[in-house]
Amino acid sequence: MTQELVTLSPIDGREIVRRPYATETQLVATLAKARAAQRAWGVRPLAERQALLGAAVDRFVAMRAQAAEAITRQMGRPLRYTPGEVDGFAARARHMIGIADAALRPVEVEPQPGFTRYVRREPIGVVLTIAPWNYPLLTAVNSIVPALMAGNAVILKHSEQTPLCAEQIHLAFTEAGLPDGVFQFVHANHDTTQRLIRAPEIGFVSFTGSVAGGRMVEQTAAGRFIGVGLELGGNDPAYVRADANLEHAVETLVDGAFFNSGQSCCGIQRIYVAQPLFDAFVEQAVALTHRYVLGNPLDDETTLGPLVRTSAADGVRGVVADALARGARDLIDAGRFPASRAGTPYVAPALMVDVDHGMTLMNDECFGPVVGIMPVRGDDAAVTLMNDSPYGLSAAVFTRDEAAAVAIGERVATGTFFMNRCDYLDPALAWTGVKHTGRGASLSVIGYEHLTQPKSFYLRAL
Repeated sequence: MTQELVTLSPIDGREIVRRPYATETQLVATLAKARAAQRAWGVRPLAERQALLGAAVDRFVAMRAQAAEAITRQMGRPLRYTPGEVDGFAARARHMIGIADAALRPVEVEPQPGFTRYVRREPIGVVLTIAPWNYPLLTAVNSIVPALMAGNAVILKHSEQTPLCAEQIHLAFTEAGLPDGVFQFVHANHDTTQRLIRAPEIGFVSFTGSVAGGRMVEQTAAGRFIGVGLELGGNDPAYVRADANLEHAVETLVDGAFFNSGQSCCGIQRIYVAQPLFDAFVEQAVALTHRYVLGNPLDDETTLGPLVRTSAADGVRGVVADALARGARDLIDAGRFPASRAGTPYVAPALMVDVDHGMTLMNDECFGPVVGIMPVRGDDAAVTLMNDSPYGLSAAVFTRDEAAAVAIGERVATGTFFMNRCDYLDPALAWTGVKHTGRGASLSVIGYEHLTQPKSFYLRAL
């Protein structure tokens, strides 16, 4: 078994990071340090934790340029976009810091003469965050900051594709004065990650990744009686009603399908368009897609970068080939994207029509710049198709009728339902999913409930 983590850039295949994996001795020390640090951290006044974490976020924002370039080089998103992930990290962190007073306040119950009763929210202890490469800051911050605010210690195990993100967050938080041991990271392989999940010091695991990875976390944690938060796959749908603002729907959904080269768990993969708008929607979507520029993500003009690795690109090409073999048509001229070549991580975007739910594209997650578009006859047909998926992270409707949107949203099995928006996360709302998308919730006041342990006080006066 290899003893080193090696990260190759999808831009050109060059090695950009080489780090030793954590040894057993280092893991034991990391876990012991986290447990010891948490005891002192958990009893510090909330205002002190808020001030320290606020300073930590400010310090990380000061590293915006370096952090953005590191993301681009590690996973391939165009540099014109990656600074926005630093901004998103800061916005989510500051929101969770700002609502901590209300979210962590004891739960009051109705008065009862002679008794004092309330429920405290106490820290769990040590939280293990396992973060993916596709949004390496935004996925990590969802648990790191609220877990720390709640008085927990955190150990971050980041993807082997984006190890620099863990190092940069840790550096910023350390320079801001966070106590030693309260926030740590480890570079770990699969076996070592399982060792961490089994460690008695770990009281909660936050995992973002594949369905297979989520099963591993659940199985490894089985019998430990600890909480696990799992944000897994997606195959997210959108419905364009006959009363939609067509131009807005096209612009929003094309971006929702292709941003980050389609490597988004809540990216749009299935679009259902009301029959009267179908031809116009497709025509405008094709024209907009042809304006994308596929190439080196360090170049200013690039709007579509490579996939994370060639094997991932080959998988996406396989999904497209499956759909074509089953009668689908790709309306995008791949010749407009000369960087797209077999044997590379560069893949041309694809707009597929004549698709059906017998195709992999329409019933499983495809982590790439591919979307299927189907005409539908009304709301009932759209809802049926939107629900015909093993996943349920987010779904969207485009309409001018808010009442109709709410009625549709109440019928769609999903964690988040959007009207006239998609591929977005509001930290004031719970980020959660149904079916194979996972369990638990992050962000909002509800996210704090998963990162704390309720403790009831029943005090009788004599």
